[in-house]
Amino acid sequence: MLDTCKPKSACNLPFVYNKKINTAGTSNADVPLADPGMYQLDITLRRGQSLAARDRGGTSDPYVKFKIGGKEVFRSKIIHKNLNPIWEEKACILVEHLREPLYIKVFDYDFGLQDDFMGSAFLDLTQLELNRPTDVTLTLKDPHYPDHYLGIILLSVILTPKEGEHRDVTMLMRKSWKRSSKFQTQSLRLSDVHRKSHLWRGIVSITLIEGRDLKAMDSNGLSDPYVKFRLGHQKYKSKIMPKTLNPQWREQFDFHLYEERGGIIDITAWDKDAGKRDDFIGRCQVDLSALSREQTHKLELQLEEGEGHLVLLVTLTASATVSISDLSVNSLEDQKEREEILRRYSPLRIFHNLKDVGFLQVKVIRAEGLMVADVTGKSDPFCVVELNNDRLLTHTVYKNLNPEWNKIFTFNIKDIHSVLEVTVYDEDRDRSADFLGKVAIPLLSIQNGEQKAYVLKNKQLTGPTKGVIYLEIDVIFNAVKASLRTLIPKEQKYIEEENRLSKQLLLRNFIRMKRCVMVLVNAAYYVNSCFDWDSPPRSLAAFVLFLFVVWNFELYMIPLVLLLLLTWNYFLIISGKDNRQRDTVVEDMLEDEEEEDDKDDKDSEKKGFINKIYAIQEVCISVQNILDEVASFGERIKNTFNWTVPFLSWLAIVALCVFTVILYFIPLRYIVLVWGINKFTKKLRSPYAIDNNELLDFLSRVPSDVQVVQYQELKPDPSHSPCKRKKNNLG
Repeated sequence: MLDTCKPKSACNLPFVYNKKINTAGTSNADVPLADPGMYQLDITLRRGQSLAARDRGGTSDPYVKFKIGGKEVFRSKIIHKNLNPIWEEKACILVEHLREPLYIKVFDYDFGLQDDFMGSAFLDLTQLELNRPTDVTLTLKDPHYPDHYLGIILLSVILTPKEGEHRDVTMLMRKSWKRSSKFQTQSLRLSDVHRKSHLWRGIVSITLIEGRDLKAMDSNGLSDPYVKFRLGHQKYKSKIMPKTLNPQWREQFDFHLYEERGGIIDITAWDKDAGKRDDFIGRCQVDLSALSREQTHKLELQLEEGEGHLVLLVTLTASATVSISDLSVNSLEDQKEREEILRRYSPLRIFHNLKDVGFLQVKVIRAEGLMVADVTGKSDPFCVVELNNDRLLTHTVYKNLNPEWNKIFTFNIKDIHSVLEVTVYDEDRDRSADFLGKVAIPLLSIQNGEQKAYVLKNKQLTGPTKGVIYLEIDVIFNAVKASLRTLIPKEQKYIEEENRLSKQLLLRNFIRMKRCVMVLVNAAYYVNSCFDWDSPPRSLAAFVLFLFVVWNFELYMIPLVLLLLLTWNYFLIISGKDNRQRDTVVEDMLEDEEEEDDKDDKDSEKKGFINKIYAIQEVCISVQNILDEVASFGERIKNTFNWTVPFLSWLAIVALCVFTVILYFIPLRYIVLVWGINKFTKKLRSPYAIDNNELLDFLSRVPSDVQVVQYQELKPDPSHSPCKRKKNNLG
């Protein structure tokens, strides 16, 4: 395979320096090469020239891979329809042995198919001068066709020695996306960002409003457009708007701003084509350094390499309260800081910055009994703390199965219904990190100030894996702000795994939906049995109830009945007659799915027949997702009335009380009149407002049965309790 081929000698390496090497300088040939982790290689991937055409249109969609010792250490972004691409991407790589050359491979991206090889080259690291920037030109070759000219790649490199400096600093996680022919998986990579205590300096809030006069890509003279955004390693993909050249998206999302000077947002527009590669509509960029802070900018961007405009609203705001510190620096233990935080989220400050709902402090103390990930019988664990799109990392504790991190992370809470995810990984230098375990903790289930041992779960959060992690979490929030935020759209995660087809997942979703439908079917059978007088006493009671309700019916009785149902379930729970049952069926299905996922991971390199019929696969994934949405909708309604999340059930009671009072005292015609006036004038009052359905937004915060199982806390081994551990240490 091409990934494993090595050059026979340095003489045969196909690269040429643009700058001549100073013979008086320090050459790597005189430096001891056996010391692992001694060198840092900073590479800027500049551009390519005269690359090979691999598509039928006479162009290619090139991207570049860097490998050392057979391990992929960097992958560039894709430049579409260009044989002279400009990347200007930087990579920072730790090098253990300079005698291992850097292997550069160029591919043409083909959606849904195997990417085409466009050439490769080797960079001999022993020929680089230390601490000296060098421009390098690499001639691409194909080992099978050595006489074919495949173009050149231009790099800027600098190699610096690392004197065993400690990488025990707090790091941010950068997620690098790997594509495979079957599905996308995400992996963690070490990068220069990892080795810095580097927090984002601000928030870029983007609202994608609309597109105007986009290029027609389909035979019907229309397109099915969607838009991709990229800022550094952060990505976002809009929804698809079918059959239109003037799409109205009305989507809002946030990116983190890491650089003082701003950065560049790359934007590409695409036409969705089922079963084949999506068509490129055009591209544009937003230079954030040219925008003023704390102000909303309306941008109308002309699409390059295509037709039409995109309309955006972009706002740059200062960074929220996000920080990393040692246990000695504790905001909540400082009386003045604690009072300031409590004042910020007091009931008196309801309308001050509605997006700032609360404050979260997470103490990541230690872990015990972790899984062995290295051949040495140890692991190099580090911990990732995630709240929606906010991701922070601890330092790595090397060669340890019982690491102590003793770090404090603070976040601003934008949605009290968010779930805190804490994941432990094993660091593997310059390669994908190994998963060791994970916990997911809903913010509303947290007990403040309590140090707890959480049993680590598998990737699907369905069962335990080896080890526990000790966390102490505090949540302070404004309940009124949290309630108001419940009625607006939920924040979408812009870094997620792609949906993939799974027989077990499809079956699970079908069974879940069938159970929801069967509730309605059984209710219909029950009503019909009353009409058929199968049970005369029951039918007589139903007939009397029907006459009474119809004769006395008023509209306010609808929310009143729902209110009574919630109240009835509440009294059942507090009286000990809990009608909520643990869904063992869903849990069993989740465990079966995990086994299938493990099998899929082992066979991920094998290409099955299903990977080659993407049209059918896409339809199956759509059916799978629709079944999940329908089943989740029914389960969320059930879990609202079952008091699965008490905060949401109390909020439903307040809303139903308000609706009952309004419908009782205000005539229906006035209510409909106010609703109609609001609908007709909304576009005039706020032309760029994002439409939403408050009821659906509320239900999106209620967990489905699957999520209830995933968020369920497992009971730790009694030997892992903090008190027991202290006694053992004293002993």
